[in-house]
Amino acid sequence: MSITAGYDVGGAHLKVALAEEGRTVAVRQIPCPLWQGLAALDDAFATARDLTDRAQQHAVTMTGELCEAFPDRVTGVAEILDRMAQLTAQAPLRIWIGQRGMGSAEQARAHPLDVASTNFLASAALAGRQVANALIVDMGSTTTDIIPVVDGIPVPRGLSDGERLRSGELVYSGTTRTDASCVAKRAQLDGIIQRLAAGSFANMADVRRVLDTLPDDVDQHPTLDGRGKSQPESLERFARCFGRDAAEFSADVWRMSAAEIAAQQMDDIADAIQHVLATSKLPAAAPIIAAGVGAFEIAALAQRLGRQHVSFADIADADASCRDWATRCAPAVAVALLA
Repeated sequence: MSITAGYDVGGAHLKVALAEEGRTVAVRQIPCPLWQGLAALDDAFATARDLTDRAQQHAVTMTGELCEAFPDRVTGVAEILDRMAQLTAQAPLRIWIGQRGMGSAEQARAHPLDVASTNFLASAALAGRQVANALIVDMGSTTTDIIPVVDGIPVPRGLSDGERLRSGELVYSGTTRTDASCVAKRAQLDGIIQRLAAGSFANMADVRRVLDTLPDDVDQHPTLDGRGKSQPESLERFARCFGRDAAEFSADVWRMSAAEIAAQQMDDIADAIQHVLATSKLPAAAPIIAAGVGAFEIAALAQRLGRQHVSFADIADADASCRDWATRCAPAVAVALLA
């Protein structure tokens, strides 16, 4: 039986999935601060060796070319391709080349901008094999992708990050790493609306920990102040967004403020979803396929919008042992199954 390892090389995480005979059998997300250099990718790959050594074939997609380690996207694609070719040298390597589908490393080097940040298309291509009409919403740690699939074909209006930001199909707002002051400029505290301090004090992982809605295993990066991830420590960071100490108000007051900021984030994503639905040819009954570490938020949003929701794990025929992570790491799973 042949096993394929799929990789989604991001700017903050390496996501690895194993596919065997058309089923997803293992998935892992590993912190990979690629903005610090390619050594971070080496370290993350080494952590996944117990998975990758099982593979007879490797498949790669990426978004990490956009990070600060590279002077431009073409250079980023080339350097990530070279490093992944070295790391997977013991078995054949396939690359996701956007609308061109899977190809060789040589073909990918010839079309770097089709490789750059088109991982969302891999998820959509796999979904189109299972569901003819759907809207994929992948809420990751940093961004949210919104991709319509019509008659089994992904039909985004934009392909690059720049085009998708313009079309509304990419929202630079995520479940954990997004700064709370980027989500909201104003919020209420004890019944009074005020401005927030834009000082990288707290992120949306802190907001969700204050609300006790964040799964324990999805926030894998250090906190903004280098302290721990307990609810009291998150509350201290969150209070700084209001220029306060946590002790100045009750936990209930702070939870109300956190709930408002979380709602502002999800309202923004809901507006983007409605915009994409309005500009696509999706039928009214088309479901939302929820993916990413924020899939739990997207499932709730689908219900609010009156749409059926489907977990990406169902699309990926994921084993029970890895269902949650198959949903959270959709592009890695997709390239493993498409290769």
